[in-house]
Amino acid sequence: MRHLLTILLGIWLALPGRAEEALRLAVPDVLETSGFAQYLVPRFVLKTGVRITRVGEAEPAEMRFVTGDRALFEGVGQRWGLAHEGDPRAERFADWLRSEIGRKTIESFTAPDGRAFVAVKPGAVTPVALSYAGDRAAGERLSLQLCGRCHVINESNRMNGMGATPSFAVLRALTDWDDRFATFHLRNPHPSFTQIAEVTEPFDPSLPPPIVPLEMTQADLEAILAYVSGLDPADLGAPLHVQ
Repeated sequence: MRHLLTILLGIWLALPGRAEEALRLAVPDVLETSGFAQYLVPRFVLKTGVRITRVGEAEPAEMRFVTGDRALFEGVGQRWGLAHEGDPRAERFADWLRSEIGRKTIESFTAPDGRAFVAVKPGAVTPVALSYAGDRAAGERLSLQLCGRCHVINESNRMNGMGATPSFAVLRALTDWDDRFATFHLRNPHPSFTQIAEVTEPFDPSLPPPIVPLEMTQADLEAILAYVSGLDPADLGAPLHVQ
């Protein structure tokens, strides 16, 4: 019966025209304070298109990080798993955490105190299909509006970018282009002037941004990622070696 309900829920979630609500993830204070959840969740959202909102550990949620035997990762002195009630999106999040790219994402994070997170190797890895399901037309418009003051986006602004910044076509040619775009807000100089709703922390009032802030939503970033996924990579000749 439960399996049938899960199937019916999946069909209902896929109905055209339905505005899908974000999946709530309850995050224990120790994980939230470490910065791990803020680092992890946006990467999954932008890779898969499944929306997640982080809430406190005592708040109602469709899934939550818990300590226990069925661990997916280790961090801040605990082994952590994901508890949920069978929502297909929660199962996809769990599959992503077990996947190669999910494990690499977990292990690429280090807490401010220097402690690393370690993925628990599963018995079998579930492949996770990547999806760039944002609005590409909106992504082009947003790229020009938000990023075009520094980067060459396409022919329409090829004379307006800054010489020291790579064009979108050059960035698209890098093997890790998708992660670079999905995490651009963590890469200098972006943290000093970028605000992504429900992702980045507000600026310290005593340290205002040096330039007009770049403000966007996760949906905006998904649209930009979808647009960039369809760009032709620049021909850079021999393979690049990046640091």
